[in-house]
Parts: sequence; C-alpha cells; structure tokens
Amino acid sequence: MNQFMSGDFLLNNNPSKKLFDSASKMPIFDWHCHLSPKEIYENKEPADLAELWLGGDHYKWRAMRSFGIPENLITGGATGREKFFSWAKAMPYLIGNPLYHWTHLELQRYFDIYEPLSEKTAEEIWERANAKISDGGFSPRELISASNVKCVFTTDDPVDSLEYHKLIAADKSFKFRVIPAFRPDKALNVELPSFLPWLESLEKISGEKIESFAGLRAVLLDRINFFDSMGCRASDQAFSYVPFSLSDDIEIEMIFSKVLDRKEISAAEADKYRTELMCFLAGEYCKKGWAMELHMGAMRNNNAAMLKKLGPDTGFDSIGDDPIAFSLSRFLDHMNSRGKLPKTVLFTLNPRDNYVLGSMLGNFQSSETASKIQFGSGWWFNDNIDGMREQMKALGNLGCLGKFIGMVTDSRSFLSYPRHEYFRRILCGLLGDMVEEGLYPADYDTLTKIVEDISYNNAVSYFGLNL
Repeated sequence: MNQFMSGDFLLNNNPSKKLFDSASKMPIFDWHCHLSPKEIYENKEPADLAELWLGGDHYKWRAMRSFGIPENLITGGATGREKFFSWAKAMPYLIGNPLYHWTHLELQRYFDIYEPLSEKTAEEIWERANAKISDGGFSPRELISASNVKCVFTTDDPVDSLEYHKLIAADKSFKFRVIPAFRPDKALNVELPSFLPWLESLEKISGEKIESFAGLRAVLLDRINFFDSMGCRASDQAFSYVPFSLSDDIEIEMIFSKVLDRKEISAAEADKYRTELMCFLAGEYCKKGWAMELHMGAMRNNNAAMLKKLGPDTGFDSIGDDPIAFSLSRFLDHMNSRGKLPKTVLFTLNPRDNYVLGSMLGNFQSSETASKIQFGSGWWFNDNIDGMREQMKALGNLGCLGKFIGMVTDSRSFLSYPRHEYFRRILCGLLGDMVEEGLYPADYDTLTKIVEDISYNNAVSYFGLNL
C-alpha cells in the first residue's frame, strides 16, 4: 500500500526509482521565472509562513476562491495567520490539484513536516514552520542555494535599469547566477492604454525622444545590447496567438504616428505593427545567439470587476483557444528564409495544441543547435501530472525527447523549487513505464544520461552558459 507522498511518490516501478535516483541529484537551472532580483539582492528574512507562502501567489488565491473563501481572507486586510488558516481549511478539498502536491513537497523539503495540512493540523504546522523561519535560513538567497539552484533567469522589461543584476554580479558571495531575460511585451502591446506611458519610460531610460517606429527600433536595439552586456541569453514574448501580417515601412510609420497622436488603431493595424516589431526583434536575438521564447494561449484579465479592484496577475486568467498554427508557421518561415531565425522555445497554454507545436518543431530544426526549436514544458494550467506527461508524450511521439530542455517554474515564489522535483518524478515515471512496458530497453547508461540532460544539462548547453 502506497504511503502518502513517500520517497517513491509518482515512481511506480523499479526503472522509475532507479532513474529518479540520478535525476534527483542534478542541480536546477530555472530559465524562466518571475522572481524579483531586488528581493534576491536585499535578501530579507520573511516574517512568517503566510508572507513566504501566500503573498503574490495567484495560483493559491484562485483555489481559495473556488473553495468559497471570502476575498478579505485571500488578498484583503486579514492577518497572515488568518489567511494561512483559510488556506489550510481549503487544502484537503484540492484533491487532484497540483497545489496539493506542491504544498506538501514544500512542507517536507523546507520544514521537515510530513503531516498533511488541514484545518486540524493548521495550528501545529503554523507553529512548527514559523519556529524554523525564526531560526533563519529562509531568506531568498538561502532558499535558492539550499535548493541546489545554479542559475536563475529573471523576467525584465526593456526599461529596467538592471541595477540589482549589477549589484548581484558584483557580489562575490553569491553561489548562483542571476541573469536578466528580455521581456518586450509592453513594446508589442501597442493598442493598450499602457503603451504610451511605457514609451515615456523607455524615453527616460534611454535619454532619446522616440518620434517614429525607426526611432523605437533604434532604442530597443540599444536596450538589447545593454541586456546582452549583462549576460542575457533569452527573450520572452507572450501572445494569445502569434501575429503575422506583413506590411511596409511607410504603413508601419503611419500606424505608429496614429498611436503617438492618441488615435485608435484597428486590430489589423496592431497586428501589422507587432509583426514588424517581432521580425526585428527575432533578427536581433539571432545575431546575439539568444533564445526566443514564445508563450502562446493565455486569455488574460477575464473578470473586469476584479481587474479594476486588484489589477492583473491576481488569478483571473484562463486558457484561450485562438488558432496558432498558420501564423506561427509563417512567422518562423519568414525568419528562417532570411537566415534570422533564433533558437526558439514554443509554449502553449492550450493542451489542444500539443501536437500542433510538437509537429511544428521539425519544420525548422537545424544542425547548428540540437533541437534548435524546442517545445516548452507543461506550463501554468498544465504544470501538473497530466499536463506534463501529455506534453512529453507529444514531444516523444513527434520529436526528440532526449534533447528536451526541461521544466521552468514560471514562479514568483522562493519556495517553488520542489516543482522541479515534481517534474523529475513525472519524467522518470514516464520513462520507467516505457521500460516496464517493453517500449525501450533497460539501457541505464543511456536512460540515466537522458534524465540528467533533461533535468539540467540540455538547458545549460542550449542557452550557451558555462555553469
């Protein structure tokens, strides 16, 4: 009989257990997350478990709302203790939710607490966890180091000064690297009210007045060069779909002038602008040897009332179903035909599109980089047992699973690193099942190399780092 989340959790046969013994020893390279470099540098100890665990975690907030907890006990003015006890009350009912597993992995790995969290155990767990926090060892740097993390890619806007990256790089006491990743979403979302205020911030950081699309490109190129000087190896762009509608310089300048004049532009004009800017950016990424991440399929800010009350990234996003195949293919082909297609990681939030992306990879691979076009791991609503297995099964069926660059946390929490263990258990479970079913030989030399590479080595090589 299986014990709850024992050492063999998700490992149902001897091949899986043998492989996980190797995977579990590998370091972590978290190449896409939303951790704050400021918080990493300032390295403040948390006040209690609620601050460490519940602040900013919209995954938990969403689950608590589904349980029926009042908003005051989620994002409102209730005390941290009250919020924690509300989370504990909901916990037993999240059966099947990855949050249930993540919560208990975090309690086990960081607090040596193996009792399931519930309303009955909340008081004891609150006291025991806070006692450990009071003893120290829970600052951002200590948590990252204790989790065997060798490198973190943060997510940074082109207007970011990267001042904390500079401070971190100059501090020789750091045992891991913190590297910026270029996230130009605000430059691409030209139709949003936030675009012009963002453009003013770009002018301020660059010291340049931007009066044309050509001027915008020149300033963004300067920012790319700056990020590159700070060690940047990746960019990230988020789309519900990848736009592809070619235009010419004259029309793009006209569209940009309308935006500067605060005139409304059409959806078609916005797509032409985004296409032109993405083609420019992708070409520059290619020159730098950066990887280009494309996150597709999120439908954001669905609840207008809660957006007004709490702002974005508070738990009101979901999976979109815009078609992606044709425009994505045309964009990749356009860049490839011009010798300007960078290394590219394709993520889909809609598992419907697993086979769309899994088959797209093979159209644009190149011997210059092993699996130059990657299928990004199960992400956000898919970073669960079914989502991760289905993503890897699709990649295995259609591509080269052994060259997969593995998981990302996509997290804002310094306690999120047991998710890498979760992923590695799922990976080893999948491969172990293949061995048990006679689908792959019990060649442990090769299998061990595959799981170690997917866990860490492939990503290090892909992003061109020396860790």
